[in-house]
Parts: sequence; structure tokens; C-alpha cells
Amino acid sequence: MSSLLQAYPKGFQIQPRAPRTPSSYYKPPCLFMSFPTSSNHKQLKMENPIWKNPHFFPLLLTCTFFLFPLQPSLSAGLQDDYIRQPPRKVVVAPHLRSKSDPQQVHASLAGKEYMRISWVTDEKDVASKVEYGKVSGKYEAMAVGNHTSYHYFFYSSGKIHHVKIGPLEPATNYYYRCGGHGPEFSFKTPPQTFPIEFVVVGDLGQTEWTASTLSHVDSKDYDVFLLPGDLSYADTQQPLWDSFGRLVEPYASRRPWMVTEGNHEIETFPIIYPHGFKAYNARWLMPYQESGSTSNLYYSFDVAGSHIIMLGSYTDFDEDSAQYKWLESDLRKVDRKKTPWVIALLHAPWYNTNLAHKGEGESMRKAMEDLLYRARVDVVFAGHVHAYERFTRIYNNKADPCGPVYITIGDGGNREGLALMFENPTPEVSVYREPSFGHGRLRVVDESRAHWSWHRNKDSDPFVADVVWLQSLTITKSCWHNTANTDGSKSKVNKDEL
Repeated sequence: MSSLLQAYPKGFQIQPRAPRTPSSYYKPPCLFMSFPTSSNHKQLKMENPIWKNPHFFPLLLTCTFFLFPLQPSLSAGLQDDYIRQPPRKVVVAPHLRSKSDPQQVHASLAGKEYMRISWVTDEKDVASKVEYGKVSGKYEAMAVGNHTSYHYFFYSSGKIHHVKIGPLEPATNYYYRCGGHGPEFSFKTPPQTFPIEFVVVGDLGQTEWTASTLSHVDSKDYDVFLLPGDLSYADTQQPLWDSFGRLVEPYASRRPWMVTEGNHEIETFPIIYPHGFKAYNARWLMPYQESGSTSNLYYSFDVAGSHIIMLGSYTDFDEDSAQYKWLESDLRKVDRKKTPWVIALLHAPWYNTNLAHKGEGESMRKAMEDLLYRARVDVVFAGHVHAYERFTRIYNNKADPCGPVYITIGDGGNREGLALMFENPTPEVSVYREPSFGHGRLRVVDESRAHWSWHRNKDSDPFVADVVWLQSLTITKSCWHNTANTDGSKSKVNKDEL
């Protein structure tokens, strides 16, 4: 079974992290910590050596893990030796509410006319219920959901609530309260028809750059937030998941956030946590069951004439995999008369001229590109590479008017900095590329046209650095003569309108 995880050389490569401030990371109890001496125990007696304690070796393993954290590298031959621009400081959002009040509130789409509200409470007795209505303070409806929690070494999460509410009216403001406690929140449902505007941000993290990006996003209205992987950059330091949830709450509680996983969500540990995604799956429940998927790592949803596919770069994807078979089935069900736009998101880019993470998406591209090409997917967004790059329409490494437009947007504000180095000379298929933090906006105007813009971060205002009008492949008749043919086309592509 193929997966990008298979590229890891027997476990992971150990790469020391950049220095952090004491407030920016979590230290578990460790055998090597200093403790004050007790008057009753002036010296250790060797007849009871510490290594005979049954907890010694598990604790030693845990301490080694946190002192020398494991940083995944997708290929033994691809090291992070490229130059990165210095990142800004990590922002740790504090918990300022009571134990029974909701925190880390975020909304997501959960099937036609439904939304899911997720949040965390420290208090375990809080009910998993959401009261909601169209008037502030007046809740005419109530829904009950479920809850979960998890442990990761010495960390124990709060009570994680997930409640599905609806049916809801399109393009309508709703006010809601979680668990019967705490502040009131509100969100606006997406429209039922065009136009609809998506914000697309990858590799978000929680730094001062993240705060800048989110502020710029919030300066103009939008309908749905799409995030192609690498959310919190907790990297096993579980309190950073809580901090991330609090940081994004003012935005994620007001518009649906739809996410897929990146490599920083994996968080595996040999033997103890071999499967990964423990925190991600518990906290960021997406509508995978509603779309016929068996995994929270890949799913799809429809919204306002658009079919959005969220793929998993870090789970199996070859022809025998569950994800491949699901994608095949999902694409067969798409009715381009109802959803003329089809958009895919994944983490590791299939096309990339940056020297960072070069070729890491290649095995997934070879496995799945034909499926997207035959289905005439319009746009594919990726993250992972900490820069912005837009390609022309491509299939099989060549310009093709019937292939998707590929866009890398892994520039949300991560703590690792930017990937500054690109191939030279610029390949013809790469239309625009720039190593800067920012965000993108895809405004789907109607059945045939969409406007894409990429906004570079500045200290005070976002700057529109790249724009292009896209044409849906639904209306490109020449692309539908034989969708089973994957030989590609050599027709010239207009780079101003794709």
C-alpha cells in the first residue's frame, strides 16, 4: 500500500528543533529533572536502584522523545538544507475562561444544510449540546451531539465536543451557545448558489505571521475557509493544539473551516502511538462519513455549485487503497450540472519548482493524477512548501488545457520560515512564484468563471500580488470528447485566463 509515510527511513530521522522560548513548548515530567532534597532522604540507597523501578524505562523513553523530538522527513535524501527567512515568534493563546465554558470553538460543514460545532471544555460534566437561533440571545432550536477525549504520554485533553446542527437556511446568520455555558457565538451559513468565496491558506501554524494572515483574511468577508494541511505545528507538544484552537476561534467560530491533514499532524511514536493523527482526528472532525469515506483523513463536500475534495497525502493512496477506491467512487457521483466546479486539496504538492520538498508528492501524483484528469478537476491546491506558486493547467508534467490549475499555498505563517529557493530557469508551466507569507481567495462567480487572487502579507495591509480568471472545464467542450483518454494535449494555454 502506497503512502508518503512509506518514504520515512525506518521510523523517522532525528532532527533537532530550532530553539524555543520556555513559554512556547511543553516539557513533560522527566527522570533527569532536579528536585529539592528531602530531609528524610539525604542520599539514595543503591539497594533500590532507580532502573529497577517498573516506570523507569517508559519514562526514559518519554524524556528522550521530548528532549530530542522527532521531526518527520519525507525522504532520506531530502534534507531541510534550503535557506528559510527567519520566522516570527510563536503566539501562545492563553485560556481565560472558566473550566465549564467552551473554548477552541470552530464550525465546519457537515452535509447539506448542516453544520458541526466543535469545542473543548476542561470540565467533564458539561453537556454536548448547542442551542441556536436567528436572533441573538433567543435560541429556538437545540441539538445534542457526542464527545471524546484522548491521552498522549502525560497529556490528557479536555472534553472535546462535536454537535451537528440543522437543517439551516443558506446565507443566514445564526447565533449559538455551546454546552449551556459561556459566551454567545455566531456564524453565517454559505450561500446556496453562486457567487461563493473561498479563502485558502496552508501551513498556518501559530506565530505572529499567522496572526497577520488571519487579520488580513478577516478584513474582507468570505464564505468558507479551506486549509490543505499543517494546522497547529504542535508536533507532539499537545498544549499547542489547545493554544491553536484558542488562536483561531474568533475566525473559525464564525465561518466553516474545512481542513485536511499535513505531515505536522502525524505525531506518531514507535510502538506507543504507531498510527498517528490522534489529536487531529479527535479535535478536527470533518464530514468524512457524510461523503462515504471511512477515514477522517479524506472526504468531500458540496457547497454552492462546487464539489470540494480533501485528499490525504499521509495515508495509503495506491490503486488498492481505500482512499483510491473512495476517490474513484466520489468522482463518479459528481454531477457537473449541479456542481460545475470541482476543486481538490492535498498537502504535499504534485507539482513544485521550489527546492524545498522536491518530489515528495510524486508517488501520489503517479497514483491519482489520472483520476483527477479524467474527471476534469478544475483546480488543485496544496501546502507543505512554504511559498506561493501557481502553475498553468497541467497533466503529466506538460501544459494541458484539460488539466487542473495547480496552486501551492503553504505560506500561512508557520514557525519554520519561508522556502526561498526555486529552480532556475523557471519552467514554462510555472506562471507565478514567490516566497512570501499570505493567503488566497477563490471567488466562484458563476458556472463558468472564477477569480483567483493571492494576497501577500505586509505589516498592515495585504497586497494583491497575483490574479487570474479561471474558466470551468465544464464549459470547455473540447475536453469532454473522450475523458478516458489520458494522453494529454499540446494545445497552447492562455495564461491570463485558464
